[in-house]
Amino acid sequence: MATRITGNRRLARPGKGLTGDENAMPAPTRAAAASKALAGSKDSLNGAVAGPIRTAKAAIATLAAHHDLSRGLKRQALAEVGHTDKKVNANAPAKAHTTTDPANGVSRMKLHSSDQKPARQALAPVTGTQPVPAPAIKSKPAVPAQSYLDTLAEQAEASRSEVDDAEEQQEDEEEADDLDDWLRMTPVSNAQAVDALERINATFAEELDMEDSTMVAEYADDILEYMADLEIATLPNPTYMSHQTEINWTMRATLVDWLLQVHLRYHLLPETLWIAVNILDRFLTVRVVSMVKLQLVGVTAMFIAAKYEEILAPSVEEFVFMTENGFSKDEVLKGERIMLSTLNFDISSYCSPLTWVRRISKADDYDLQTRTLCKFLIEVTLLDHRFIRAKPSMIAAVGMCVSRRMLGGDWNDTFMYYSGYTESQLEVACNFLVDQIADSDFESQFIYRKYASKRYLRASTFARTWALQHTGGGTA
Repeated sequence: MATRITGNRRLARPGKGLTGDENAMPAPTRAAAASKALAGSKDSLNGAVAGPIRTAKAAIATLAAHHDLSRGLKRQALAEVGHTDKKVNANAPAKAHTTTDPANGVSRMKLHSSDQKPARQALAPVTGTQPVPAPAIKSKPAVPAQSYLDTLAEQAEASRSEVDDAEEQQEDEEEADDLDDWLRMTPVSNAQAVDALERINATFAEELDMEDSTMVAEYADDILEYMADLEIATLPNPTYMSHQTEINWTMRATLVDWLLQVHLRYHLLPETLWIAVNILDRFLTVRVVSMVKLQLVGVTAMFIAAKYEEILAPSVEEFVFMTENGFSKDEVLKGERIMLSTLNFDISSYCSPLTWVRRISKADDYDLQTRTLCKFLIEVTLLDHRFIRAKPSMIAAVGMCVSRRMLGGDWNDTFMYYSGYTESQLEVACNFLVDQIADSDFESQFIYRKYASKRYLRASTFARTWALQHTGGGTA
């Protein structure tokens, strides 16, 4: 009859001897076999049995370590071994039968107790030179430590697989629930856009002006490829407002509108404004800010951007004055340290859309009206949080595409080549931009008043009129 052993262990079946891996056998069986086979004096028998008992104790101690048993369980297991060695049951005689190992044909003696369960043989009195069969004592079978470790490894691997599957499922659900991801296109539309760009890049012949040192035509391709990598690395989280507790997107739009006033008041470079807003969004991506500190974050971002971009940057006292002394000089300087350490001092890797506008403007030979109108349109995107998820190159392409529409132009192969976007890829963003300009509250914003001046060719009033005509919001 087979003896079942719990866990991941082999079964002892009739017809199988003691050959093979003896460590897989319970230690009590090995002690019984040794007691049956030994002959000689009492001292010899004691010496022969002592070794298997010590082995059994060591096996149980090792098993206790792998099972991470408590000290109490370990002492209990060792106590069972010591108690079994002293206990003798004379009324349970052992039965023996002979089996033959099929591998080598050697006959071996296998002991079983009267109830056909593995038994531990106690030390029996010795008469003459022949050992007396010891009575069988019931004991718990030993569990092979290696089998237990294998089982633990399998369970750990299964747990890791379940965790990975759960994480992938959560990511898929979050991606499916991101309804604001307007960049997502259908597979068919995306394949058509990719095919069109590949066709244009393969057939278009760019005219390189090697004499214009400002365009560095010999290095232009490498520079643009490097910029394409950087613009992805400096993108803020488009949904960072979800973990903010006191501020919202409307407050951010109000802050950016105020930064536009500060930027114009000190006649700062256009790149300074874009760097400041990028610093603001990246900082809010990783840090939770209270409502009373939001203006401090904005003015500190402008202070850092001006120190990086401007030849002669305004002093910290001037930025404190712009807040109407709402914050002290020490608070601005402390905010600067916190912000730079949070961003790992990574400021220079950001490339504003203005750089890409200069690249796309080559398609129409740098037309002044188109570029001025485009600059106004891309600054409007700063107020709309939906454009946070768009790369700077795409924002530049959207501004140029809308300005071309307003001026009666089209988005031909030349513009697609220099921008890297087809009109279908820009359609949703163009509609966002036009709708924002046609909004009833747009004229109250500072950016409208800024670009309504003659200096900027009254670009805002022209764009406002065109947007109202094409959205049904009014007449020219």
